[in-house]
Amino acid sequence: MMVDKTPLGDWLNGLLEACSVTGASLALIRNGSVELACAGIRDIDTGAPVNDQTVFDAASLTKPMVAYAVLQLVDAGLLDLDEPLSRFAPLIVPDDASAALLTTRHLLSHTGGLQNLRGAEPLKMYFKPGAWFSYASVGFTYLQAAIELRTGEPLESIMRRLVFEPLGMHSSSLEWQARWSGHVASPHEGGLRTDKHVAPVANASYSLQTTAADYASFVVAVLKANRLRPSTYRQWLTVEKNVPKGAAIHLENNPPETEPDIGWGLGWGIETRHGTFFQWGKMTGVRAFVMGNPSAQSGVVLLTNSNTGLRMMEAVANEALPGKHPATGWLGACVSE
Repeated sequence: MMVDKTPLGDWLNGLLEACSVTGASLALIRNGSVELACAGIRDIDTGAPVNDQTVFDAASLTKPMVAYAVLQLVDAGLLDLDEPLSRFAPLIVPDDASAALLTTRHLLSHTGGLQNLRGAEPLKMYFKPGAWFSYASVGFTYLQAAIELRTGEPLESIMRRLVFEPLGMHSSSLEWQARWSGHVASPHEGGLRTDKHVAPVANASYSLQTTAADYASFVVAVLKANRLRPSTYRQWLTVEKNVPKGAAIHLENNPPETEPDIGWGLGWGIETRHGTFFQWGKMTGVRAFVMGNPSAQSGVVLLTNSNTGLRMMEAVANEALPGKHPATGWLGACVSE
């Protein structure tokens, strides 16, 4: 197995072994400069190593990148953050009048009142939009459908035009690309390789395929406030609601207690004290994490192909942004392996 012998690579290899993670790719951003490191293997059955060309599932790291494109559409006058989507899209819950109140702002900030995932039961509205935070992936898929109706353009095309091409992200897509078949990181659950999920179509919630280098290009754009109006950028990183204490999903009744230093903006989790943004990703055999701080112009991207990958998040967060991070404690409490 090829081993990254740079100091950062040595550190990452040690961390990977200590946390029992199959493979990882890391991008460390300091003052706008990106340093990459890779460790472990991308497929336990073949022993193929992770390298800087390895394409990972980003899972929910898709969401803030989609939010970036959505906010550019807002700046272009094609969307209004506070216009009810029901004016141009069918209701996501047809028999509930409160679904007609849903806006882009609600869905980006996870305050729409929807459940997280679709199950066997029909979708329902659990609380009035805007009342409190409850993480809802289905909100992003509904937002995708509404945006595609409003613009007449598929999401993949929007992302390529507004994000991937301008930022030079040539190894990124919300749709599976056959050219990646020799570079993809296979998911591993409990140390065993599992079948890779391939989304049938682009999905705003989870289907991003990318490399750590590509995703770092996006984070640098976030840190530099590129391609957004200043007022829109401020809203992106301004808390709409604080998150429930120790829980990402809270559907029944107003949360009795919220995290004092963690909230959600328009697509990012926010540590309010220092303005640090973050997001995690979770799918079967996949974990990912990103964090950044505009004041420090620093951040980190961690992509892994193991259900144990978030064991590494506190260490990589502190490598990029030294200090206490309430977000990693909150995620440790509410995101299972």
